[in-house]
Amino acid sequence: MTLIESTSGTLKDPAVVPPGLPVQPSTPIQRSTGLRAPVDTHTAIPVLDVTIPVFNEERDLEECLRRLHGHLRESFPHGFRITVADNASTDGTLKIAERVARELPELAVVHLDEKGRGNALRKVWLASPSPVLAYMDVDLSTDLAALAPLLAPLISGHSDLAIGTRLTRNSRVVRGPKREFISRGYNLMLHSFMGARFSDAQCGFKAIRADVAQQILPHTMDNSWFFDTELLVLAERCGLRVHEVPVDWIDDPNSSVDVVRTALADIRGMVRLTRDLVSGRIPIPELRAALARGPLPASSRIAEQSPRSSLFGQLVRFAAIGAASTLAYVLIFLFCRGFMDPQLANFLALLVTAIANTGANRRFTFGIQGGNPVRHHFEGLIVFGIGLALTSGALALVHSTTTPDRWGELLTVVAANLAATAVRFLLFRLWVFRQPAAQSAEPTTQAKTRTETAAS
Repeated sequence: MTLIESTSGTLKDPAVVPPGLPVQPSTPIQRSTGLRAPVDTHTAIPVLDVTIPVFNEERDLEECLRRLHGHLRESFPHGFRITVADNASTDGTLKIAERVARELPELAVVHLDEKGRGNALRKVWLASPSPVLAYMDVDLSTDLAALAPLLAPLISGHSDLAIGTRLTRNSRVVRGPKREFISRGYNLMLHSFMGARFSDAQCGFKAIRADVAQQILPHTMDNSWFFDTELLVLAERCGLRVHEVPVDWIDDPNSSVDVVRTALADIRGMVRLTRDLVSGRIPIPELRAALARGPLPASSRIAEQSPRSSLFGQLVRFAAIGAASTLAYVLIFLFCRGFMDPQLANFLALLVTAIANTGANRRFTFGIQGGNPVRHHFEGLIVFGIGLALTSGALALVHSTTTPDRWGELLTVVAANLAATAVRFLLFRLWVFRQPAAQSAEPTTQAKTRTETAAS
């Protein structure tokens, strides 16, 4: 990794920090007070360091840098730096960055021999002296008007990490249906499988406080696109405050990102991160003690994890989710039945809806938002196996006695699914989402202890 000095364009020593600026020291883990001090803006060190990761972006790079630089000069009232992180480009990207850096004193250029957005951000951010770190995609798909509300809560100490989101009601987004479907599907999986609460994992418009980044980044492993998700999941598990900013976003039709391959890599990343969290490779308790803002979010407190006790309320919510799941099952079954045999179509339709059904019932029917979603989904798949056995058996029986048409097959599996639904509710209530009595009683004990302490 080499740095190009902004004033001369010559290669410097393998450090990311420009000459004359001190290196940000590594912050030892200390127990959190739950508060963040405002950033000191009266300093010679740039308050903000915006990283632009690039790979073979010679066509868009110069326009991006000049536009971003002009925006910051006009609207950001503190010192700033723009760092171009060249990820082993093979075209003229590096030379263009060097030339622009000789004209703009706030521009630094880092050349890395390895590709990957996560690798670039981790290396640049860990070495940056700036107290606020941000990054955005080189195409500047996100309207820069969102930059000020992204940075303000970090500078004030209100929040620890800020992200742009394209998936809220107030966001304005222009992009194709394929990207929209993949993005929303991926975030649904994050919410269902990993208990994530942020709305948009992959928007290339994020910022983080350096004091927080120094402690979290060393525990991230992904060097590519999943880095964003990994960072956000760790932030939430550590009890940090994530601020979301609705953005105006226009898709770049010339983007070189392979959306499908990136989505598959993200799914592999989810599996790896889940394994790391379960195995204890990432020291979440220690990080939470060092970084969490006072009490953990409500979704992580035991008192908030107890199932909603009203049987009638659970039945109503379960029925509503079941109706939506049945409709989805019918549509998926009919679609798959057009090009595969009924047993396989039934398996795929039941698997997809079972995963979504477990996640929805976990969150809404039984009121569980923290805990261990991986275990719940594993047990949910066992329940799915019972439903599969019932529907597959019904299909096999009807095919052994007659030759049903497409609608006869559908009526058979829907009827079998209704029987499986009753079994699913009982298993969810009595096994999958059942909370031990000891845990239910613990909040009362804790409350009593706090009352006694206050009285003394």
